[in-house]
Amino acid sequence: MLERLWKSFQGTRLGRSIFRVGLPRSNFERAQAAISSFFLHVQPAKVNRRALKFRTTLGLGLISLYLFLILIVTGVLLMFYYVPSTTRAYQDMKDLEFVVTAGLVLRNMHRWAAHLMVLSVGMHLCRVFYTAAYKPPREFNWVLGVCLFLMTLALSFTGYLLPWDQLAFWAITVGTNIAGYAPVIGKKLQFMFLGGHVVGEIRHRDRPV
Repeated sequence: MLERLWKSFQGTRLGRSIFRVGLPRSNFERAQAAISSFFLHVQPAKVNRRALKFRTTLGLGLISLYLFLILIVTGVLLMFYYVPSTTRAYQDMKDLEFVVTAGLVLRNMHRWAAHLMVLSVGMHLCRVFYTAAYKPPREFNWVLGVCLFLMTLALSFTGYLLPWDQLAFWAITVGTNIAGYAPVIGKKLQFMFLGGHVVGEIRHRDRPV
């Protein structure tokens, strides 16, 4: 029964898009699947010359990758000083601007890299759609790209609250209230985004020993 279901799934467009060489059953087939799914995606053996031209790709994939690396490096460096607490977050932001050496540069690099990454990933999706690069056998790649774009938006939204100023507070308040109006699961989504019922820090009482 399961074997028939699996074969029928592999026969669909989605199955062929995910498993290009079928389900690996031996070491050779596993290596073949890894090479065709990852290595040949990163460094294909044959590429259409038009696909390598700048006017086709616009370099948006590499730009998104470089911005992501900048976000990681600057985020780790900022994390050494910033404390995500309602009592210290805003003051830490001001110290980063006026007290910490090169703190303003790091913060602006992180902030603008986040904005530009949302823009570049969105433009990359538009470019893929415009050049029809989502067509078979790359439908699953398109689904992954859309999921990564949604994750980029979500991460950008969560970082918006970190300065803990009036702009950040009310932006998160309005955004989570909009999510709360979604049918059926709206209130659960709002609770998940906030981690509670209000925008603020959740303080857990110490459990009695």
